[in-house]
Amino acid sequence: MNGKMTAAVLYGKEDVKIEKVPIPRVGQGEVLVKVQVALTCGTDLKVYQRGYHARMIVPPALFGHELAGVIEEIGPGVRSFRKGMRVVALNSAPCQTCFYCSRHQENLCEDLLFNNGAYAEYIRVPRRIVDLNMLAIPPHVSFEEAAMVEPLACVLRGLHETQVEIGDTVAVIGAGPIGLMFVHVAQAMGCNVIAVVKREAQVEAARKMGAHDVVHMGSVNDPVDAVRVLSPAGRGADVVIEAVGRPEGWIWATEMVRKGGTVNFFGGCAKGTKVELDTNRLHYSEVTLKATFHHTPDAVRKAFALIAEKKIRPTDYITGEAPLSRLQEVLQHMMNRNGDIKTAIIPGQ
Repeated sequence: MNGKMTAAVLYGKEDVKIEKVPIPRVGQGEVLVKVQVALTCGTDLKVYQRGYHARMIVPPALFGHELAGVIEEIGPGVRSFRKGMRVVALNSAPCQTCFYCSRHQENLCEDLLFNNGAYAEYIRVPRRIVDLNMLAIPPHVSFEEAAMVEPLACVLRGLHETQVEIGDTVAVIGAGPIGLMFVHVAQAMGCNVIAVVKREAQVEAARKMGAHDVVHMGSVNDPVDAVRVLSPAGRGADVVIEAVGRPEGWIWATEMVRKGGTVNFFGGCAKGTKVELDTNRLHYSEVTLKATFHHTPDAVRKAFALIAEKKIRPTDYITGEAPLSRLQEVLQHMMNRNGDIKTAIIPGQ
């Protein structure tokens, strides 16, 4: 295909422009997807606010990474897909040959290939993603539902690596899209979930997603004490997941967890950030500290199966819809934390 398309281009801090750019040409093993829906997410909001992402995107660059659409064109050598198929293309794929890939830590791949450009009429999917992380969408699954596979895969992997068990009390700090998804999935797994939220509008959202208790920071003197009071025998939570990416959240997490419990630092703090932790508490309470980043092809398939089997309700997270022309407005709106969780950006409108 030749010609131009409308796309969002990230130029820097809070600087996104909707422009006409050339439609990408597909090469060997590549696929061109006509985007039907692209979802906003917390990572894109961070990228918009900071103007970059150390691992994922360096401006000026096409922007956005959660999408589903229809194959418009296939490059030479593509055998598993054909024009007209409904697909979800993930935002990355590992090399499968480096040290980390050989240790089943594909998310830490030395050559993890990222793909951006979901906020556009078309997106080119590189060969490696076509081969490893692009999936056909079943007829009974909507584009909006399919596009949720990426964040869900990150959450599933986070819970798996944290070794969450049925009956655990799990405290989740943060009620953005990822925090709410942790609440939703942990509750579905049979956990007792305490959500720690910043804004009043998030209290209802956390309850709707299955939180048994909600701590609203504005209504308590100390979120740590509030979580401990709600935990069995006041011991603290078995597992605490920090899903905001703020240093104070990381510190709270280590203080909310019970002796012998596990903390997952899931939210990535700004580059150069440091935290001071109570070494006495960590040592004598045998606290396990973990961090999980991104997803793996295995987690992607597990997440997609949950969506296809209707075990997770992805549409609960999509609280609005907007044309591509309004992307900057939507991102500004998200910065004000107005209660919206995710907005479906529709490029064709």
